[in-house]
Amino acid sequence: MQDWIEDMGDGANPNWLEAELEETLDETLEAELSEPMLSAELRRMYREAHPNALDRRTYIVHLLRLQAELIKLQTWVEYTGSRILIIFEGRDSAGKGGVIKRITQRLNPRIARVVALPKPTEREQTQWYFQRYVPHLPSGGEMVLFDRSWYNRAGVERVMGFASEAQVEDFFRDVPEFERMLVRSGIIVLKYWLSITDAEQQLRFKIRIEDPMKQWKLSPMDLQSRARWEDYTKAKEEMFERTNIPEAPWYIVEGNDKKRERLNCIEHILSKIPYEDVPTDKVQLPERIFNPDYDRKTLPPELYVPKIF
Repeated sequence: MQDWIEDMGDGANPNWLEAELEETLDETLEAELSEPMLSAELRRMYREAHPNALDRRTYIVHLLRLQAELIKLQTWVEYTGSRILIIFEGRDSAGKGGVIKRITQRLNPRIARVVALPKPTEREQTQWYFQRYVPHLPSGGEMVLFDRSWYNRAGVERVMGFASEAQVEDFFRDVPEFERMLVRSGIIVLKYWLSITDAEQQLRFKIRIEDPMKQWKLSPMDLQSRARWEDYTKAKEEMFERTNIPEAPWYIVEGNDKKRERLNCIEHILSKIPYEDVPTDKVQLPERIFNPDYDRKTLPPELYVPKIF
């Protein structure tokens, strides 16, 4: 922690940073509080499966550092009018949502948007395949994070039989040129595959089944992804082979340790975007205007939320 403060220079406020760390530790503990919902057996299995997991304090210190850099990135994106598209794909339960949540946690949602589309409607099924995604692409001064994307066609749609082999072949023919068009238009395109092992997915599914706070994450498609692990593996391998283009390459993030996965992914994103510090105006708090003739009215008590806590 002290090394990070020193790296930030003379303008750093150690007291503020320590306070931020303590607050973030509480927030993270609240957000990730899952073990008490599990049986003693599952808790033991999880600990044994992750003997070298990153400790929480080290994780939070680095997460704060990276989130501070993400704010710099956000400022640069807004200032320069840049357009950034980040695609997250991967196995079910591989941690896509967790990575996205930590990226956007402290950013302005008007600049950093998350797109997680539902299954296509009957109308969308008759459209050009990429059509439903195009309206969600970033405009100037925006970062868009896709929680799954058009690569559904190469994965779940193919494996589950929702798309014909002819449609899949059309996709593989079209997607490289579609992404080249995005890059030629000036959009920075990053594609991440979050990877976990067979055993780790099995453990995470068991946790979701037992934990009432996470059961909502188990859809019929998720359960089928477990049963069809090898089919998804074959689909993923062909997807990499046919869509890993120089203009928009794939990057694989190993995710058995969720904390390391999040930090490594954010570090890599920051390394792939040529952002820099940009001039900003110092915020000045205006003087409070007092009106001696203003009489503040008392509101009826039924408008207030009861103070139960």
